[in-house]
Amino acid sequence: MECAGNGRAGMTPRYPSMPWTHGAVGTADWTGVPLSKVLGLVKPAPAAVEIAFHGADVGFDSGVEHCFARSLALADIENALVAWAMNGQPLLPQHGAPLRLIVPGWFGMASVKWLERIEVLEQPFDGYQQATGYRYKNKPGEDGMPVRHMKVKSLILPPGIPDWYTRRRLVERGMVQIEGRAWSGAGLPITRVELAVDGEWRDAAVSPLQERFAWQRWHATWDARPGEHELACRATDASGSAQPLDPDWNLGGMGNNAVQRIQVTVR
Repeated sequence: MECAGNGRAGMTPRYPSMPWTHGAVGTADWTGVPLSKVLGLVKPAPAAVEIAFHGADVGFDSGVEHCFARSLALADIENALVAWAMNGQPLLPQHGAPLRLIVPGWFGMASVKWLERIEVLEQPFDGYQQATGYRYKNKPGEDGMPVRHMKVKSLILPPGIPDWYTRRRLVERGMVQIEGRAWSGAGLPITRVELAVDGEWRDAAVSPLQERFAWQRWHATWDARPGEHELACRATDASGSAQPLDPDWNLGGMGNNAVQRIQVTVR
């Protein structure tokens, strides 16, 4: 699961929201009941087109007061789960207790927390976070395109130790094991990860996909020579989509899947 704003800090100019760098992502083991089974008990009328999910949290966005709510078209609910446990333990409040929605392969905004109400609709949902928020926009006032599936992406587990002020990594010379994680949306596996050292790309080893909607491990070995270096990683998924070298800018700073770059000093 990845926040749609993960990587926002890498976009310029940056939207004044949570300044995520790379940390708003993770893989967990969820327990619950398939949404399709819940709806099977309700038996929506033939006129139903969307299912809306209303959370208990209330707040303001751009001056508009509302509960956080999102919807899915009937065609998009196949893998959705109404979850009550995470990693074998009951949900904690910060993770959406007592119930939350999990929509694998989608950015995190679809997985509504503190689930309070599920509503069957005969028309498209027009809640703020559906119709106005979480849309790719290039300028104020335009409708934009909806944020949906996660994009192909990879991250490096930063080697060595960080310098407090510059955040450069300090690494001892010699053979250094570099590892990271890679993932894509809609349940697509990662087929290739490349590691670049100072702009020179080479293939890393990618572990097989263990679960359809989980991330994959990758690793490579770097012969670290003294001096200043840049590490970068780039993933490609089964559809052939690869990470761009630079961010695809949008007004809300969403969906940034540009390659990660880490500055390293080898001592």
